[in-house]
Amino acid sequence: MAESVELPSRLAILPFRNKVLLPGAIIRIRCTSASSVKLVEQELWQREEKGLIGILPVRDATETASVSPSLPQGAGSDSAERSSKTHVGTPEAHKLDGKNQQEVTYWHNRGVAARALHLSRGVEKPSGRVTYIVVLEGLCRFNVQDLSTRGTYYTARISPLDMTKAEMEQVEQDPEFVTLSRQFKATAMELITLLEQKQKTGGRTKVLLDTVPVHKLADIFVASFEISFEEQLAMLDSVDLKVRLSKATELVDRHLQSIRVAEKISQKVEGQLSKSQKEFLLRQQMRAIKEELGDNDDDEDDVTALERKMESAGMPSNIWKHAQRELRRLKKMQPQQPGYNSSRVYLELLADLPWQKTTEEQDLDLKATRERLDSDHYGLVKVKQRVIEYLAVRKLKPDARGPILCFVGPPGVGKTSLASSIAASLGRKFIRISLGGVKDEADIRGHRRTYIGSMPGRLIDGVKRVGVCNPVMLLDEIDKTGSDVRGDPASALLEVLDPEQNKTFNDHYLNVPFDLSKVVFVATANRVQPIPPALLDRMEVIELPGYTYEEKLNIAMRHLIPRVLDQHGLSSEFLQIPEAVVKLVIQRYTREAGVRNLERNLAALARAAAVRVAEQGQAVPLNKDVHQLASPLLENRLADGAEVEMEVIPMGLNNHEISNAFKITMPLIVDEAMLEKVLGPPRFDDSEAAERVATPGVSVGLVWTSFGGEVQFVEATEMAGNGELHLTGQLGDVIKESAQIALTWVRARSRDLILASAEETNLMESRDIHIHFPAGAVPKDGPSAGVTMVTALVSLLSQRRVRADTAMTGEITLRGLVLPVGGVKDKILAAHRFGIKRVILPERNLKDLVEVPATVLTSLEILFAKRMEDVLEQAFEGGCPWRQHSKI
Repeated sequence: MAESVELPSRLAILPFRNKVLLPGAIIRIRCTSASSVKLVEQELWQREEKGLIGILPVRDATETASVSPSLPQGAGSDSAERSSKTHVGTPEAHKLDGKNQQEVTYWHNRGVAARALHLSRGVEKPSGRVTYIVVLEGLCRFNVQDLSTRGTYYTARISPLDMTKAEMEQVEQDPEFVTLSRQFKATAMELITLLEQKQKTGGRTKVLLDTVPVHKLADIFVASFEISFEEQLAMLDSVDLKVRLSKATELVDRHLQSIRVAEKISQKVEGQLSKSQKEFLLRQQMRAIKEELGDNDDDEDDVTALERKMESAGMPSNIWKHAQRELRRLKKMQPQQPGYNSSRVYLELLADLPWQKTTEEQDLDLKATRERLDSDHYGLVKVKQRVIEYLAVRKLKPDARGPILCFVGPPGVGKTSLASSIAASLGRKFIRISLGGVKDEADIRGHRRTYIGSMPGRLIDGVKRVGVCNPVMLLDEIDKTGSDVRGDPASALLEVLDPEQNKTFNDHYLNVPFDLSKVVFVATANRVQPIPPALLDRMEVIELPGYTYEEKLNIAMRHLIPRVLDQHGLSSEFLQIPEAVVKLVIQRYTREAGVRNLERNLAALARAAAVRVAEQGQAVPLNKDVHQLASPLLENRLADGAEVEMEVIPMGLNNHEISNAFKITMPLIVDEAMLEKVLGPPRFDDSEAAERVATPGVSVGLVWTSFGGEVQFVEATEMAGNGELHLTGQLGDVIKESAQIALTWVRARSRDLILASAEETNLMESRDIHIHFPAGAVPKDGPSAGVTMVTALVSLLSQRRVRADTAMTGEITLRGLVLPVGGVKDKILAAHRFGIKRVILPERNLKDLVEVPATVLTSLEILFAKRMEDVLEQAFEGGCPWRQHSKI
């Protein structure tokens, strides 16, 4: 215990925020700020054991509790001198989040002198900042006369508050002081005895009661308790020994009573404890605590709260009866029983489902909706018109059972974004359910509760998450559901998408009917063929075939480039992608139906520009809007643990403001050289078709895939053999049969087409034919390559080359008729993207040209064929010169 010391007239002050150091107490602090480090170095480190400092409590202006009498105003020489209720700091305001706010700190007028028992100096790496760890011992109280600054820290003129030896002897003779001393010692002895019994320790603490003066014992005991800041200040202000002993006795007695209450609760619980049930122990403890507090109200019990939640859920009457039966069963169960948790989770699902909660549809403005669709989606005229028609019907008859729209098209053409636009137009919440790869029927209908780990299906779970019973629900990738031994998810969707049945959708986990008729369902798919006919019959298919060259260019300039620049923290001031460069990207690097690869390539250009901006910005300071903060010690916030730390003020900058901080001399304009440097050599070339058909036996066909239309080359060659036909290229059964039909037709017309002399009776005698479809790793099937294979065979056998600017599609019969095929719009768009100038179509596909954009039709020459001879007439340069000798 520290002895009485003689205090100097002025002490260096270390402020403690919302914390009090009492005489006799020991505290360990870490000083990291420049001001506190400077104070420790000059007042403690250099003076070794002779150093003394003052610890003064401080509080924020937001503290509303009362404070001690004020400091004398006007004293001292520094402008920071104020009363204890006055701001000690500069009158200047800090900048915080763009607003001027005054940082005000109140100082207490009494403190405690302290000396260092231990000092430790350290250096942080890699910053090199010096820190000190100081162990301080409180010595005696003092009163602050005035405050001033010395360099970067505070000093104060003080006056001691401790009594002299003669005054102490006089007080010790006071009968009231003697009574208070005995009462305090008795309470302290009782507390020490109880703690030693509980912790099984020796009686070393009792020695303090006999060796330390009672007025110092009061401070030591109180410093070891967790009490409020106001109570600590009151103890610090208790200069009168009688008042100090009275307050200390009250605090020690309160601490003693809290320990006794805890012991009583523990003993009560132990009498009812089951050794094998840890959860039972916790609940009994909670119940005993409530009884001790006199709070026996069970309304806040979890089960009761669940019951109230169920009552407010608005369940239909038949479902409410079912829920009540399940709730009564739950109340009879013990929490440790196996079925308790599953029953409770089930009831929570019933309570969370939006049985009647809906989103009120906003007044639908079709003109504004049309403008929004036009701004969000370029092109797609007929698709947007169908969406407007759908919304117009919803406006006239909100409860109408409209068709389920199914957007079908290649990836990246905007199917999902169209569904979200419908939700935004209706003012409803939007939820997306991904069905790609779903093979288990339970993913749609849910698992029965008898199974471990059972859960509701994706539809019920989605409705629960969205929180309303009338959202717009997107069934994404509906064509990619599969079926196996676990069931057929597509068949489970039949009930969901049928307006006559989904009023009473029965999820296996829920086991009660749920009304899905208010949900607006929208589906997306890449292909129609994998969708079961019964499910397809419940939906209205709207095809999104892909974008033309001009549409891609407009989408890139209007939507993709601004979005890519924003995602990479750039603007047009740093990166400019001219329209001519975008055209090169579309022509040479992307030939897809959608725009995803186009966006990826533009993002690669943005990343290259971001590297340049970041590298140039390393040596450039921030712009003039970002100021350095150089506030003195008096403006700093006082941190806990007696540290004065610099305050970090958030600037609230967005991406563009951060980008503007980097100044470059001129924007980066992408040219063709940079294009090849970043994206590599061109992937596509307009001369590819001419090179591929440079030799006889090669023709250009048009096929349809799930990624849109594609250009497909067909190669044929002959060799010595036994009249066999070889087919390669991962071909399906249908396309193999088309190859047999094509060869049969050519053999039957070989003399008419002068492919065989009059003496030749068998065209395939002593020769084999090999037909190959390149890109052998890609599976291919379908009948629409029939005319292409016939043209390739005729080119091979006549040794005449097919026109490189001509592509064709159509199914052929044994009699030479050209039958119509599907996907005409996709195929024509693919030919347009590839640079084809002439397209041969079946005559019966004339009606399908209505869907093709006019800009595409004007750039192509569309030729129609009724028979195979018409195709051959158009496929070869100069027509078919051998027709004059043929009998066709």
